[in-house]
Amino acid sequence: MPLNSVITNAGAQVALASFNKTAEALTVTQKRISTGYRVADGKDDGAAFAVAERVRGEIAANTSANEQLGGAKGLIDVTSASLQNVANTLQKLQTVTVKLADGTISGEQRTQYQNQAKELTNNIKSFIKDATYNGTNVLDDPGTLANQVVRNGKGETYSFSGYKAITGIFNEDSAANTWSRADASNALTKSGKISTAITNTLSQLNNFGSYSNFIDSQINYNKSKMDAQQAGIGALVDADLAKESATLQSLQIRQQLGTQALSIANQAPQTLLSLFR
Repeated sequence: MPLNSVITNAGAQVALASFNKTAEALTVTQKRISTGYRVADGKDDGAAFAVAERVRGEIAANTSANEQLGGAKGLIDVTSASLQNVANTLQKLQTVTVKLADGTISGEQRTQYQNQAKELTNNIKSFIKDATYNGTNVLDDPGTLANQVVRNGKGETYSFSGYKAITGIFNEDSAANTWSRADASNALTKSGKISTAITNTLSQLNNFGSYSNFIDSQINYNKSKMDAQQAGIGALVDADLAKESATLQSLQIRQQLGTQALSIANQAPQTLLSLFR
């Protein structure tokens, strides 16, 4: 092929190929800088993008699970608060029952203490009935005794049990306002109604405390797992912006040089005209 030709300009072809290559590399770098990702879509790196999308799905699923766990924690904490108030009220009722067990009090005093007992038992019932969170009451509604909440992104569940507090607590002492001295004395024994109600209440406080601790631990574990997953995605698809910044400057200089080289190569045929003057 002749080196001096107006038909074929080999220098311009080489300069144009180099210029196009630089332009393509510059487009890639600008995309990385503008998105912050080395792999922004499947065209950049199909395999890495597929892995990143799968892990992003797992993170989204675990985030959703933590939202559900948060709702369950709210229910359990409300229930615990109710049981704590019941326990405090039972202590007061125990004090009144001791007075009712005293055979030396007058009839008027007994009536007053019985009225106090009635108000305290009404309070206990109210605390149980009001232990509702988002429409659910695991102390009053027999239909919610078995509860399951999604605990992770795989859909696996954690189960906790409700408690029939009306039966196990309130019914034990609901008739306290009618107790005679003998009834009150019996209620204070180890197997008596007051002792049974207190034992049942404290047992459930312990249970719901354990449920709350488990959910707290699961939420924290899910957060730690998501943090690790997010870091893994970052290592896989995030762009090194410091490196890309340096590359951008280098490519911009190469683009300028390529433009000049292409311009010089395009001028080569013009020099042949001088031969025909």
